[in-house]
Amino acid sequence: MSIAEKFVAMEYGPAPEDSKDALAWLDHHQRRFGHFMHGAWVKPSAGAYFDTADPSTGEKLASVAQGSAADIDAAVKAARAALPKWQALTPHVRARYLYALARQVQKHSRRLAVLETMDNGKPIRESRDIDIPLVARHFYYHAGWAQLLLQEFPDYTACGVVGQIIPWNFPLLMLAWKIAPALATGNTVVLKPAEFTPLTALAFAEICHEIGLPAGVVNIVTGDGSTGEALVKHPDVDKIAFTGSTEVGRAIRSSTAQSHKRLSLELGGKSPFIVFEDADLDSAVEGLVDGIWLNQGQVCCAGSRLLNLLAASNGNAIARALLPSDSAQQCSSHFDRRTASNFRSRAGSDDFP
Repeated sequence: MSIAEKFVAMEYGPAPEDSKDALAWLDHHQRRFGHFMHGAWVKPSAGAYFDTADPSTGEKLASVAQGSAADIDAAVKAARAALPKWQALTPHVRARYLYALARQVQKHSRRLAVLETMDNGKPIRESRDIDIPLVARHFYYHAGWAQLLLQEFPDYTACGVVGQIIPWNFPLLMLAWKIAPALATGNTVVLKPAEFTPLTALAFAEICHEIGLPAGVVNIVTGDGSTGEALVKHPDVDKIAFTGSTEVGRAIRSSTAQSHKRLSLELGGKSPFIVFEDADLDSAVEGLVDGIWLNQGQVCCAGSRLLNLLAASNGNAIARALLPSDSAQQCSSHFDRRTASNFRSRAGSDDFP
């Protein structure tokens, strides 16, 4: 066997990530979490909890509060009470809070990455190298925008109390996309994470407490679709920001149509790859594989369609090239840093409550 052949056939040994710190954090909270409202942990008003589990093993991770309409009402009241003082702060002061959030995310990045992988099932190298670093970068980025608001948007005002509902495919990153711009522009937030992946949102709530974010500016209420529905229908919410399925997005649009609420929806879609006759096939195949397998394909803009415009004589070339690339995908433990795709994640569930 030649050196080149040995290089291609070479296998790497396991390189597992240590989950000790994440498990210790769960144990510190007795693996039981309430809602985060007005800067404190609050038990659910109905006393109901549900379990969240590692989808790769089925192992229970923690019990999490099931939010009711009464819990949503309490969170919205906390956000409304915090709004005047938060908006009265100068943009520079709000930016300092956002910078502090970014720094704490970086400080706890390893624990957050492991916790995300445990709760969501995605490979640790995606959580560690993509998701969590981007979370910190979003807070840094919007901290900069907070200081430019008066200069760049002189005639704009904040919406007020913003209700936010996020899915399970990028739990903490979706939270950052929602919360960072809302806080930078002077809004207060009530966020409901997906019932399947609430743990990093709760870890973020703890970070808010660590940096001394004013009570009520960020409120986290966990629960299923009924909790999200209560948030959408609450009369004192000024805006709803939702990421999830098109079906649920339509229901939210219908529900808010007769209200004063502003609305932003980020829904599912189909994203085609178009390969022309003069394309570099190696680069095209690499892009196709990355586009459909990133995050196990659980991405609303995943490259899920291929329009092949190659000449008839070469029409099957890209299909032939894709087969070894797909079969080479490493699938093993989600804590193994070699793992590229983990098919024991949230795949198969299309519910984005």
